[in-house]
Amino acid sequence: MAENRLLVLRDKCVGCKLCIKACPFNALEMDGKLAVVNANCTFCGACVPVCKFGAIILERGEADTRDDLAAYKDVWVFGEQIGGEIQPVVRELIGEGRKLADKLGEQLIVVALGHKLDAACRDLLRYPVDKVIQVDDPALEIYSPEPYAAVLADLIKQRKPSIMLAGATSIGRSFLSRVAVSVHTGLTADCTGLDITPERLLLQTRPAFGGNIMAQILCKNHRPQMATVRHKVMKEAKPDGGRGGSVEKVNARGEILRSRTRRLEWIPEAGATVKLTEADIIVSGGRGLGRPENFELIRRLANALGGAVGSSRAAVDAGWIPYSHQVGQTGKTVQPKLYVACGISGAVQHLVGMGSSDVIVAINKDKDAPIFQVATFGIVGDLFEVIPALIAEIEKR
Repeated sequence: MAENRLLVLRDKCVGCKLCIKACPFNALEMDGKLAVVNANCTFCGACVPVCKFGAIILERGEADTRDDLAAYKDVWVFGEQIGGEIQPVVRELIGEGRKLADKLGEQLIVVALGHKLDAACRDLLRYPVDKVIQVDDPALEIYSPEPYAAVLADLIKQRKPSIMLAGATSIGRSFLSRVAVSVHTGLTADCTGLDITPERLLLQTRPAFGGNIMAQILCKNHRPQMATVRHKVMKEAKPDGGRGGSVEKVNARGEILRSRTRRLEWIPEAGATVKLTEADIIVSGGRGLGRPENFELIRRLANALGGAVGSSRAAVDAGWIPYSHQVGQTGKTVQPKLYVACGISGAVQHLVGMGSSDVIVAINKDKDAPIFQVATFGIVGDLFEVIPALIAEIEKR
């Protein structure tokens, strides 16, 4: 397969640096008065149209052929970590990835990037994984999209996995698209279902058109097949004693660890006592609350139940509560044991985010509200009467 090439013509380059400013991957630098291309180049072509002197030429090689695809095998899961702690979404990906790997007869491998992750990576071996690849470097301790994308793309080019999965979290969403561009493949975002077709392709299912249809997507001619998966959509894998796997430590090449940004300070969001996506009990409020002050009623019920506060998009759009509380297609996907929907009509976009809850209790004065179609228990009534009565009864007990 012919490779892509980015050429800078010496006789036309005037050293204006416009291409350097336009490059999203820090792949161009100055050598005297001449722009030169370094190893970060993904051949995205962003530099070509900004050059006013026609000094940059992008030559694209031939596309991957089906014969090339035979070299790719194994299912990879990105082992997202924050502060050295592997995130719960990784266990969901392990559970789903194990099913995919078994259907293909291939290995399931978790790739963890960070610093001082020895204990966390050993702990992953308690789950049904065949191997953990650990890339440990101080430059990776705090997440930054540029080095993370460069390291993972470098590993993919070397090892050639058939499938690459990551959580559709703020981290997964922000850097996996960079990886896909770098390795010249596709990426399906926010998947809610994964399977293997008879042709051994990854069948990726995700909501489309505002959740009104479910799209099924195949990546036939490029590898790896990449997808981000919504948190709390799939069941977490349970520790099973492991499969006798091992941790392989890999060193990242120093030149790909550079980043144009660094974190100066981390300020946790104030007011959130229970993490929404991990809560067993969630009480959510919607447009039916009427005004932002009435969310205090939702907070009181959540506190009485020992749960977290959620909201519909309508309440967030109205400025009644921060976006971090939003449940739904454009917010967080949750899977609590108990979900209490107060004054929420039940638009399909909201149902996508909470429909997998074990028990759903809906409180709404509109008996025809769509939320009652998915509710385990429905209370038709004024939430300003029902919720205080619930709180009083809970506090008695």
